[in-house]
This record gives sequence, structure tokens and C-alpha cells, in this order.
Amino acid sequence: MNATTALERQQHTFRSGLTRPYEYRREQLMKLKQVMKNYEDEMLDTLETELRKPKTESYMTEVGVTYEEINFTLKHLHRWMKPKKVRTPVSHFGSSSRIYPEPYGVALIIAPWNYPIQLALAPLIGAIAAGNCAIVKPSELTPRTSALLKKMLSEVFDDDYVAVIEGGVDVSTELLALRFDKIFFTGSVPVGKIVMEAAAKHLTPVTLELGGKSPTIVGRDANLDLAAKRIVWGKFSNAGQTCIAPDYLLVHQSVKSELLTKMEHYIQELYGDNPREAGRYASIVTERHAKRLAGFIDNAKHIVRGGKYDTADRYIEPTLMDEVTRDDALMQEEIFGPILPIIAYEDLSEAISFIHSFEKPLALYLFSGNQREIDTVLEQVSFGGGCINDTILHIATPYLPFGGVGQSGAGAYHGKASFDLFSHQKSVLHQTVKYDLPARYPNSKLGAKMIRSLMK
Repeated sequence: MNATTALERQQHTFRSGLTRPYEYRREQLMKLKQVMKNYEDEMLDTLETELRKPKTESYMTEVGVTYEEINFTLKHLHRWMKPKKVRTPVSHFGSSSRIYPEPYGVALIIAPWNYPIQLALAPLIGAIAAGNCAIVKPSELTPRTSALLKKMLSEVFDDDYVAVIEGGVDVSTELLALRFDKIFFTGSVPVGKIVMEAAAKHLTPVTLELGGKSPTIVGRDANLDLAAKRIVWGKFSNAGQTCIAPDYLLVHQSVKSELLTKMEHYIQELYGDNPREAGRYASIVTERHAKRLAGFIDNAKHIVRGGKYDTADRYIEPTLMDEVTRDDALMQEEIFGPILPIIAYEDLSEAISFIHSFEKPLALYLFSGNQREIDTVLEQVSFGGGCINDTILHIATPYLPFGGVGQSGAGAYHGKASFDLFSHQKSVLHQTVKYDLPARYPNSKLGAKMIRSLMK
């Protein structure tokens, strides 16, 4: 089925009203959870085969977190769907006001390759919960996982309701030329600009989950042992191919040496002498991506640890890189791989100024035991979301909306934020018919005075 036909059929389904009732939405979410259960082992096997992802890591970051998103949505959906009564000003005496969440219609979800299951299904959960139909376009860079997603979703959903359309850039271009009611895109900033430009032709609302250079700051009062362990885990999970991974490290000069020693220790502890053979470390998605990362290593001034690579095998060793400057090549773009540049600072204002030299990041991580330092960073630095004394984990709670700001993204999802993202908030004033106040009409002199008085 081509893209135009898929869209037309889903538009017909949506206009029929089939997707709107609570019972229907709940049933579809239950189907999605069940098909994931049925294919759980195959999902983990496919991720291991295609991306060399350890099964424990895949379960935690791809499958388990998606189960939790479904469970949370099922628990709260009925309440989210209810019209919300809001206050009405005295000037509208006799009336009441409500906000009705209504589905947009047909949503297009374009998913990336780095977490190909979670980042396809998490927005789909929001689209289903809000009562929409959806077309999912998975990444062509993970063809086995994309084919599995198509197999799974086709098994439980009719294409007239939820469809998976595979293909490369040509398919994405074809889809973006169509008039969807909502577009949800996860990927790079350059492609995000293309998506937004295409959506602008139809004035289609767009959510962009992008990325950027997400900093990690380690202050002199930080718990260095925990900071080292949590930074290593957050940076090198999925071989650094995480949009919210620490992109570079700003560390106070007085604790730099000790922190790096501890980070070397935890790289060894978590990933072993040979991460490629230890079964605890993912591969780079393609040889082309591996060659880009290898270029950064070849131009390094000082490698603290790591630096080995085999681009044909899509392997880049966990690498700590020191003596990095703002002008170095790897500081001109998001690294998106297992290379962590390290920059020392003497005063917090230096670190903040350095961060401000880039676009607003998707994430920020601060390790500090100084509340004044924490308050200063939160007040002076704009970022999508982040953690104090940890990395990554803010993405895993449905109570925190996840999204970027500026060039790191637009819009946020997870939990209720996902439901809201795929819903139009329709405002309605319910007026009484029991009486009609003459004050509102232009032929009432008393009414004019009353209105002026009330408006003041």
C-alpha cells in the first residue's frame, strides 16, 4: 500500500468515529502490550543481531520502558479524556467553560535507528491514547527491526488504523508531501529542519525530538565516585548513540585528575578489557557512522583511555579525550558515539559561558553537592531536561515531559504529555438559555456601563 492510499484510508477510519471511544483506545493499547509480550524474545534477539545491543540493556531501554508507558497510560487514560471544567469570569454570568481534548486525526510518526523500538512505539502510544490513527515510518538503517515492527503491528492493527511504511529517504519525502494532521519526528537537527519545512506547506503541527551537544558538569563538591560511574553508564550505553547522552564533560580543575581515574576504573568494570567481546556493549549503526567517529579519534591531541576502533566491524572503543578546545572538529557537531571530550574549568561562570557558546541542548547533567551551584545552573542555562547527580534517567519517568528547546526540539511527550501532544484542546463556552442579559447588546445604555465596570 502506497503512502497516499494509506493516508486516505486512515482518514476515512478517523472520520467514522471508530477511534474516539475510551473502550476502543484502551483495547488497542492492550493489544499493543500483548503483541510486545508475544514478540519480546524476538525483539531482543533482533536488536542484538542488528546493533549488538546487550539483551539486558535492550530490555531496560527499549522494551521495559515501553511497557511502563503503556501501563501508565492505561491507568490514567479515562481521566485524561474527560472534559476539564475551568473558571468563567463574572462578565460571562450564567455560562460555564470546558476544555475538550480531541484527537487531531491521522498522525505521521518518523522514528530513528538508535532506539528503533522504543522511539517508534512511545509516540504511537500517545497517538492511540488520544484517539488518532497513525502511520509509522521506521528507520531504513535498522531494516531487521523495522521489518519486525511492521510484522508486529500488522498482526494486531488494521492498516486503516495503524500502518507501518518502510523505506528510505524517498519514502520519507513522499510521506512528508502529504497532508497529515500531526507529525512527530525523532532524529537529527538537519533532518528536523526538512521536516518542519515540509509541514509548513500544510501548516501541520509538528513535534521535533532532536538533540545537540548535551553538557555534563562536575563541580568540586560532587561525589566523584558516583559521578564517574553514572557518567560512564550514561555516555557509553548503546555505544553513545543516545540523543541525551553526555556529549562533553566540563569538570572543575581541582577534581579533574581524580574523576578521570575513577571513570577509567568504571569503564573497565562495566565494559571489561575488550568491550567488543564482553557482550555488554553495542555496535555503531553503520560503517559510515563508525568512520566519522574514527576521524575524531585520529585527530585527538590526548586520549586518556580507549581510542581503538574497527570501522568494518562498526566498533569504537569507549574513549575519553582530553585537551579538547571549542574549535576542535568533534565540538562542531553532536558526537553521537562513545567518545567523551573533557574540558577543565576554574569557575562555574566559565562552564556556563562555554555551554552558551552552543545552541540550547536537549539535556544537561550537573554533579554537585552545592545547592547554590545547582540553583545557578538551573537559572542561567536553558535545556530540554536533565538530572542533578545522575544522567539519562529523567527520560524514564512518565511524570516528567521529555523534549527539547530551541534547536534541540519542539514539544514534549511521555505520560500525560504524550496524550496532550496528540490532542487538540478544544475550548467551549456553554451559555444559559434560561435568560438573556440585555447588558451585552449595543442598545442598552445600562449594559454599556455594567460592561465597563466589570471589565475594570
